[in-house]
Formats: sequence, structure tokens, C-alpha cells
Amino acid sequence: MDGPIPFTIAVPDARLDQIRAGLRAASFSYAPEGSGWEYGVDVTYLRELVDYWINHYDWRRWEAHLNRFPQFSVRIDDVDVRFQHIKGSGGRGPILMTHGWPGSIFEFDEAAERLAFPEKFGGRAEDGFDLVIPSLPGFGFSTRPARPIGPRKVSAMWRTLMVDRLGYDRFFLQGGDFGSSVSSWVAHDAPDHVAGLHLNLAIPMPVPASEAVPGEVEWRAAYEAIQRRESAYMYEHMTKPQTIGAALSASPVAFAAWVIEKFHGWADTHGDIESRFTKDQLITNLMTYLVNDAVSSAIWMYAGTAAEAGQGLLSGLKVTVPTGVALFPAEFIPPAPRDAIARNWNLQRLTQIPAGGHFAAFEEPERFADDVREFFLGLAHTD
Repeated sequence: MDGPIPFTIAVPDARLDQIRAGLRAASFSYAPEGSGWEYGVDVTYLRELVDYWINHYDWRRWEAHLNRFPQFSVRIDDVDVRFQHIKGSGGRGPILMTHGWPGSIFEFDEAAERLAFPEKFGGRAEDGFDLVIPSLPGFGFSTRPARPIGPRKVSAMWRTLMVDRLGYDRFFLQGGDFGSSVSSWVAHDAPDHVAGLHLNLAIPMPVPASEAVPGEVEWRAAYEAIQRRESAYMYEHMTKPQTIGAALSASPVAFAAWVIEKFHGWADTHGDIESRFTKDQLITNLMTYLVNDAVSSAIWMYAGTAAEAGQGLLSGLKVTVPTGVALFPAEFIPPAPRDAIARNWNLQRLTQIPAGGHFAAFEEPERFADDVREFFLGLAHTD
């Protein structure tokens, strides 16, 4: 099998010119006076973001920033999986870290620095972890599969990446959003290779009311209410990915509107998106999709998830490896009761983090990294 080869992000000038032309050509919609984010994206803020994007944002600066970590490409199941491979100061780990939608490897940018090189932040060099941070197939810098695939398929690819291509017999896993599902299925399907699992989102599988633990029926009702309120985008992604993908790929402003509304509503912003994310951070995350024409192919993951669920591939999850879960208070999906989580995962640690939301590593890189490090170091001492 072919091993990994070095990879460098180098977006052609022509693609950057195309994105810039799309920004300049966009017209902006109207909104009820004073409505702000009430009905979705705040058009006033969107205009402000796009103006900054056109006149001040420098992709080459952020391209160089992403390239500061060693990156590689490896062919797995007809997908070129691109990943950062960071050798930490302590040589612990490695940790395979998986993002979700509408995130990217950029979500882990600051947390990765802290996990790999804790001595830069007042910690001990010997506690530094090696990290493997791939773009999901069809996201960011990885190429797209021939057709939609779901988390169970990706989990098998990640096992191939870590064991067969990188030669790691044992490794740790971390994930939220899609990364939670992918990482959990790696742990379920390849437990002999997984030393521990850390999640910042853990949604237990439904059971009959007669089997529910205390508080679970009420939690399930709250969860389903949130799904009805927040998940119209998800059903469109699952059922008509090409329709919404074509619409969002046609204009970088359309894609920005679709995504930054999620960063505003799902993060611990208290209504002010820039209390959590700078314009440069928001745009750089968007650019990871735009520069590689990954807007549509990232959406395919939802259709792949629906297909796997329909085939029964996403039922019966039982993770036996030690699992730690970090709960962030502004996560839009309400936290399940501890005993419900423990039904599907071997729950060893449940941490209540004082701030942060759905984009945990992006919003709270220090607290996120501390919790991941503490959990995995504890497991390493007992492994």
C-alpha cells in the first residue's frame, strides 16, 4: 500500500480571483427592519463580513499559517485524505482528531498547538501529544468520494489511515459533530487499536420509554424539539444535497450566509458572533470549503449518513474503550443524562466546561485542550 506523501496547501491564484469575483458580484437581500439574527443570517453583518473579505482578508497569510504544521496526503478508497501530522514535544498519543460540518481542521488550530506543545503555554513538554488531524472526505483539502458516504464508512477509512498507513497500533480519538460519530464507530469497530475516546458531543441512541433512565424521556423530548427548530438545513442536506449544494456553490456570499448563521446560533456568542470568532477566523473556515470546491461534497456526508442509517449501519453502537465527554454549556443540543450516555459509551469522565458551545475547540481552545490532555494522560498512566 502507498504511504503518505508530503502535502502543501497551495491554492491557485485563478481560484482566489474567482472567489473574489463572486464576492464582488453578489447582491444582498433585504430583511425586516431591526430583525438582526431573528430570522436567520443578519444581512447587515453579512455585508460587513463580505466588505472585510474583499478589502482586508489575506488568504495567503492564513494558507501559510495552516502550512506551518506538516501535512500529508494518502490514498484510501479512491479518496486523497489530506491531514496534518504534528509530532508533539512529548511523543505521547497519537490523537486522531475529527471535525464536522460546517467546521474544518481549522477548528483545532489553537487547541492543537496546546496539545502538541504544552510547554509553550506553561505546561510540561513531556505531556505533548502527537496529533493526526484529517479533513473528512469531501471536506477541506481531502478530495471527494465518488458518491456520498457516511460516518461508518469514514471510520473504516480512519482505521486504515492510522493502522495500515501510519503504523499506529494504538491511538486516541477525539471528535464532535460528525467527528463524534466517526470517532465512536472507530472505537466500536476497532477497540483493540483505540486507547481512549474523548467527545464533545454524545447523543445516546433512542430506547423504549420503559428502558429509559431517569430524566431521559424529558431529555429526548427537548432534543427532538431542538431538532425541529434547528435542523431544517440537515433535512435538506440529507434529502436534496445537490439542490442546496448547487445553490451554495454558486456564490461565496450564499455559502457564507448558510454557515455563519450556524456559528452565531450554535456557539457561545450571547448574540455577538465576534465575541467568539474574528472575521479572519470565520472567513478562513469558509475558505477551506471554497478553495477546493468542497461546498457540495461536504454536504454529501449528510446523505451518506441517512443512507447508512437506513441500512442499519448506525444502530447498536456500544463503545467499550474508556470514554470521556466534555459538556459545553452553549451546545445547542442539550446534554443527555449521564446514565443514558453510559449505555452507549464506557463513560469514565464527564466534565462540565464553564463556557463554550458547539464549536468547542474553536471557542475554548485552552479548556478543550486541558480536558483532552487530562483524560488521555490519566488513561496512559493506567494503560
